[in-house]
Amino acid sequence: MAKVTRCKWAEGVSLNYIEYHDKEWGVPVYDDRLQFEFLILEGAQAGLSWSTILNKRDGYRKAFADFDAEKVERFTKKRVEKLLSDPSIVRNRLKVQSTVMNAKAFLDVQQEFGSFSDYIWGFVGGKPIQNKFKNDADVPATSPESDALSKDLKKRGFRFVGSTIMYAHMQATGMVNDHVTGCFRYKPCAVLGKRKR
Repeated sequence: MAKVTRCKWAEGVSLNYIEYHDKEWGVPVYDDRLQFEFLILEGAQAGLSWSTILNKRDGYRKAFADFDAEKVERFTKKRVEKLLSDPSIVRNRLKVQSTVMNAKAFLDVQQEFGSFSDYIWGFVGGKPIQNKFKNDADVPATSPESDALSKDLKKRGFRFVGSTIMYAHMQATGMVNDHVTGCFRYKPCAVLGKRKR
């Protein structure tokens, strides 16, 4: 059996990390619920490793009503306090509180643009940016697009949406194809990016 070539960051880590790289990372996401999930998970990752968050993903889904923004926006202070004792998520008060604030801001964006997906994809002209990096070391941590997105989200009341976090979000949701060109997922993600949604 031929060896599969992956982006270096996905090699030699846990199986769920490899599965995430192979099946999700870089695949264009147009579903609002999934966009909200990634927005919250990327913010929760700040200062931590992505594998930590992936291992807690099911816990997050359960704790945050399967990332239903309308339900999360209604979380009370009492519910937030209860979440802070839940070991299945990262128990950081600012991050948990920001999830509720972000749900409200997310719903406001949906109201204004018809969908969060339409809003966020507007920052890349409605289609994925196809990068052609040969090495993981060449992949940037931010971009002019993530700078602009971060600035606009902050203006709209979102928290934990710095440019680095938003670039990671763009990579995860296929707004940019940052699989290195030698990775077996580069071409499939490039093809997905050319499809009409």
